[in-house]
Amino acid sequence: MDLSLRSCKKFVHLDLKGAPPRIGYLIELIQLFADLGANGLLIEYEDMFPYEGELKVLQSTTQPPYSREEIVSIQDAANSRGLEIIPLVQTFGHLEFVLKHEVFRDLRELDYCLGTLNPHRDGGDRLVQDMLQQIMKLHPKSTSLHIGADEVYMLGLGDESKQWLSVPGRSVHQLFLSHVIKVAKGIQESSPNLKLIMWDDMLRSMSPETIKESGLVGLVQPMLWDYSPTLDVDNTGKLVMLMERYTSAGMSQQWAASSFKGSTTVHTCVTSTQRHVDNHLQWLKVASSLSADIELQGIALTGWQRYDHLSVLCELMPVGLPSLASCLQTLVHGGFTEEAQKKVVKTLGTVDVGDTERLSSRTSCSFAGAKLAELIVKLTSLLESTELRHFQNNMFVRGWFTPYHKQKKTVSPLIAQQIKTQAKMILDAVESQVQEVRGEMCLLYLDSTVQEWVVQHVTPVLEPLHNLLRDTENVLNEMGLCTESIS
Repeated sequence: MDLSLRSCKKFVHLDLKGAPPRIGYLIELIQLFADLGANGLLIEYEDMFPYEGELKVLQSTTQPPYSREEIVSIQDAANSRGLEIIPLVQTFGHLEFVLKHEVFRDLRELDYCLGTLNPHRDGGDRLVQDMLQQIMKLHPKSTSLHIGADEVYMLGLGDESKQWLSVPGRSVHQLFLSHVIKVAKGIQESSPNLKLIMWDDMLRSMSPETIKESGLVGLVQPMLWDYSPTLDVDNTGKLVMLMERYTSAGMSQQWAASSFKGSTTVHTCVTSTQRHVDNHLQWLKVASSLSADIELQGIALTGWQRYDHLSVLCELMPVGLPSLASCLQTLVHGGFTEEAQKKVVKTLGTVDVGDTERLSSRTSCSFAGAKLAELIVKLTSLLESTELRHFQNNMFVRGWFTPYHKQKKTVSPLIAQQIKTQAKMILDAVESQVQEVRGEMCLLYLDSTVQEWVVQHVTPVLEPLHNLLRDTENVLNEMGLCTESIS
């Protein structure tokens, strides 16, 4: 049983770049996080922050960003429960929400790569510092800031970067480090006591000497992220070795990042508690293997709402809450013990969002969003059913309603009507459940989020069936048949 990870601070990641909750629900969630053992929040606003001045263009256009008053209320709710807030602001990679705008197009490393900032432009430096200053001004009590810097794709491929790299002795590693150092020094000029954190993945292939000689040490603390559920010796060993390597470079103060949702597939709708608990058990193993030289500062339990600004929505927060509760309690108790499970069941009523029997029991499940979680699980089950997914491969469609039959006009009207009836029956059943989901989701999220979720996760599944239904109606109409009279 490892005490270092059990006793360190546990931050719940709020990814607000997708499906930002209504402010009332968000406040409820913060209270729940505290009840479940969280010590803080890692908040990633992206376009939901009320940027001002030249940065106002960054505000979301699909739904209004949180107001300044609402962001103060988020902090008040967190402070009332003793939760520390660390804002997360991307400063190099994953800047799609910034660089997609035409006004900032010339700040891209490559014109077709919306995520990566050109590190050579003064305008890019000013942009980043302005974002950081505005965020921190509205978070006066925050003592730490996460500057992102993960997955800086295509770095070094822009014309200015190629020219910079043409000087002998220079490398992409140095190019990356020089920008991060510039960002860190820039924000520390105005906030010298601010602790800075960054994602570690871009450092992983660097030697300790490269990191040490760059001047990065002492400016930022790396946050190592690994969301794998695989509890094998090799993976655990690699993480331990990586953390030891950062320590040898002089970066002994480190953070861990696990996942409670949003890391299975880009389009996952229902969270697997076991998968994410396994990830936290892996981190407990890693922490128990660390040398005394490594000072673990805390762990961020990430809950991604999108893989990036332009991807589809993955699991909504209500569906991920049983996983989050189980993961937090796994860390609190040093394992997914009977005591940990009892705490989760006592608070939420279930450890597994797939347990729809418990979820549907309003007496046992009272957590905020439980009804929506239940409805999403049931709808997803229907959308993934063999009957719906493979309807076009059933005997009647494959046997009597092929493109050949339609082209040669040799369709059996009896069979066409049978296909139509079955397709309509399935579509009606799905639509009934979709309406229930919409009604419940609107209570917790704005209409734009509801519409986006339905169009992304329901519409593509139903489209082939709608097309088939339309084809049967067209064929029957061409035959001059009143379809209702065919039995």
